[in-house]
Amino acid sequence: MMKFFAFNEILAKQIALVVLFFSIWANAGFELDSFQVYVDSMVPGSRYGLSIRSVKTGKELGQIRGTEKFTPASSLKTLTTATALHFLPLDYEPKTEISLNGSVQKNKDDKDQKSVFVGIVNVRGEGDPNFSGRYYADPFDVLYAMADSIKSFGVDTIRGSIQLDTSYYTGPWKAEHWRKNFYDAWYGAEIAPLNFNDNCTMIRFKPGENIGDTARAEILPDVGYVVLKNEMTTVKGRAKKWTWALDPVKPEITIGGTIGINVDSSQLVLPVRNPVSYFKAAFMYALKERGLTYVPDSSVTTGIEIKKFSFSAAPLLSMMDEINQRSQNFHAEALFRNLGGQKAGEGSVEGGKAMERKFLAEIGLDSADFEVWDGCGLSPKNKVKPSVETQLLAKMARHPKGSYYINSLAGPGLGTGSKRQLDNPYPWLTRFKTGFIGEVHALVGYVFPMDGDTLAVAMYLNETGKNPDAKLKDVLDTLWNRVVMQTNDNYASLIEMKSLWLDGRQVRSLPARLDYFSKALIGKPYLLGPMGESYLDSIENKPLVYMDSLDCVTYVEHALAMALATSEDSIFSIHQRIRYVDGKIDYAHRKHYMLVDWVGEGKFAKVLPLPGDTIIQRTMPKKDFFKAKGIKREQPDAPSDIRYLPYDKAVELMSKPYEGPMTVVGIAYIGKSEKIDATHTGFVILRPGELPRVRHASSLRKQVVEQPLIEYLESRRGKLPGITLFEFIPQ
Repeated sequence: MMKFFAFNEILAKQIALVVLFFSIWANAGFELDSFQVYVDSMVPGSRYGLSIRSVKTGKELGQIRGTEKFTPASSLKTLTTATALHFLPLDYEPKTEISLNGSVQKNKDDKDQKSVFVGIVNVRGEGDPNFSGRYYADPFDVLYAMADSIKSFGVDTIRGSIQLDTSYYTGPWKAEHWRKNFYDAWYGAEIAPLNFNDNCTMIRFKPGENIGDTARAEILPDVGYVVLKNEMTTVKGRAKKWTWALDPVKPEITIGGTIGINVDSSQLVLPVRNPVSYFKAAFMYALKERGLTYVPDSSVTTGIEIKKFSFSAAPLLSMMDEINQRSQNFHAEALFRNLGGQKAGEGSVEGGKAMERKFLAEIGLDSADFEVWDGCGLSPKNKVKPSVETQLLAKMARHPKGSYYINSLAGPGLGTGSKRQLDNPYPWLTRFKTGFIGEVHALVGYVFPMDGDTLAVAMYLNETGKNPDAKLKDVLDTLWNRVVMQTNDNYASLIEMKSLWLDGRQVRSLPARLDYFSKALIGKPYLLGPMGESYLDSIENKPLVYMDSLDCVTYVEHALAMALATSEDSIFSIHQRIRYVDGKIDYAHRKHYMLVDWVGEGKFAKVLPLPGDTIIQRTMPKKDFFKAKGIKREQPDAPSDIRYLPYDKAVELMSKPYEGPMTVVGIAYIGKSEKIDATHTGFVILRPGELPRVRHASSLRKQVVEQPLIEYLESRRGKLPGITLFEFIPQ
């Protein structure tokens, strides 16, 4: 029964994917009904929210429950980090200061003439979360630097007291409104102005020598603060079934259960109660390790400040990476309070919330659309609207510091995305922030489409019931990847064009480049109308570039784009300006008529006058053409002059060897119907002393071919009024 159910579940997913993908490709733009159908088929009863927004225009391209509030989980960190980046300088670093208040006296009993500091050592913290082994080889490194600074006075003893100034944070330090079990997990560690080792400790345990023995366990790092009660027993085999419990107030951890004698070792990371006391124990440990003796003496009073040292472990951008890429709650909560301390005069949750309200007002968003209870998103009381989240993301993408913000996010194979979306063939086309707490999953961030826009995307799954987390992640990843792939449909074609461009980058003149790139496409299969406007229009959602097969026009457009591009990164923009009026990608702006629109625009090509040519007038029925696609055209149809060389004269001209420097021109074959300007196009290769040759995507030969132009003309006798040649304009 279990296997049968699993098979049906897989089959249901596959059917849902087919429905989803077919619906997307069968309808232009974002067909979001199919997204909801997919969610309903995979996670029935859940609530799904989605918003997709163009950063370029600010317009929302689609939404599902976009104005409803959802629990965002860790995706709320995007607001915390956006506010910090907005208000704090890039080189902001939380400071921890040591003040020596007293005097340095010679130790008369010390034959080495070492000195004694007599007074108060004051340590003031501003919530630095990086006194750990994250950026240093040893979690004590910064604490050792503090001890060494005191030793620099020639001091080997401190007599008096060590005082910890924690006034930078006010109000409750411990995050409120979290689920009870969060406080007993490493990701729910307490926050304080003075922190050490993420306010966590590692318990490493190994089996005892013999079955029945108590397991061996150690605390890492051990500063003499955490009390470990070891009740774990060694059993046979490789079984691992342990338990742990934390005292709600005291730094006491009890481990129990069993560990197999054949297990090498294992470990647990758990939070430590009373983090300021933990910091003090670690500081005292560092003093001792660096050769400083501490002699408590309550009779010693404070003196004048003789020296102050300042320490910072890591700057803002490093903190943002930890928060947005690795979803570090501890860092988010510290930064949240530090925002209040730095800018609101109150290092607290309320101070952080005040700065977020101010930030949202400054960027034009209503803070009422965000219900904020913490900085990291662990509180289930946090709420956000998908449509407002994408507004935030879009505004941050346009922010002066927007690139730092985007780069702080995770991605496929990076941070919390290290095991997600690994089937995405183009991982650099997206960055995101994940989110997860019980019955809540979220995925928000950016997708980078081929058209040069950036899309802000927010997806939420709430009320997911008892569905396994892996399944819920897969649902969101599937939908996210669909957005990535739909907005970058046939991205492989652009990669191919870039590769071809790099191969031909040493070819200089425009005629030589046209020759090179038009020749490189010989043999490509023919397909009529292989391209469209992708997700950007509601009429034809075929890819914006397509190298798998070409028709006569797209062959010319692709080769010309590569020839004119000044770098591999400019190919796409050039291509779209060739294909669309002013580069505006929609069906109405596409240059549908080869001579009247494409050449007639006069930006990329112009007609070549030829001896014996003539001019006729034709009126293209554009109103009817667009009406058939549901587009109302206001401009009246107007006659256009069409210059062409009549068929007989064209045959005569192309039967003679070319005289002149090597060049490449375009050719259009005039249509017989009064309602069309040209029926076919391609390149004409002109070399001194040779008959002209034509390269074109041939519907008869079903591929891009090269042949003598006279051969092609003779095959069209009686069907072709004449030809127009046009030269390409360097950009």
